[in-house]
Amino acid sequence: MRIGIAADHGGLELKAEIVTRLDEIGHEIVDFGAFSMDLDDDYPDYVIPLARAVGRGEVERGIAVCGSGVGASIAANKVKGVRACLVHEIYSAHQGVEDDDMNFICLGGRVVAAQLAWELVYAFLGARFTDEERHRRRLAKIAAIDSGRSSDEREPIT
Repeated sequence: MRIGIAADHGGLELKAEIVTRLDEIGHEIVDFGAFSMDLDDDYPDYVIPLARAVGRGEVERGIAVCGSGVGASIAANKVKGVRACLVHEIYSAHQGVEDDDMNFICLGGRVVAAQLAWELVYAFLGARFTDEERHRRRLAKIAAIDSGRSSDEREPIT
């Protein structure tokens, strides 16, 4: 699988561990940075280019790591076609893909230990969207908002 990854200074160390493990199991990795420790860097500078690549289909899934994961999640979800979530437990790592077609996982480099982070990433990458009608219906409502329509398509969002 072609996977994009990004981190700011708060997630740089965890990102390196995840990249090593992804490489070991044969995934193609596109690294959007950061590439060195800079306490003054800003997560949007790395997360937004990654999110755009996910939204355009240039990478199949995105992984972003900042200090808490919250900022990365907020930034990624501003990009059309991205369905990002901050995840700290295994169930949501796979269920978010299975039910909600999540294509972007956000982790907190300061709050998630390396082994748990790997288990989350592994569950996220191993999961597949179920494509059930009820899930497609819900995603269509979200897509309507992305395109400027209300979720029921009867009135524009103002």
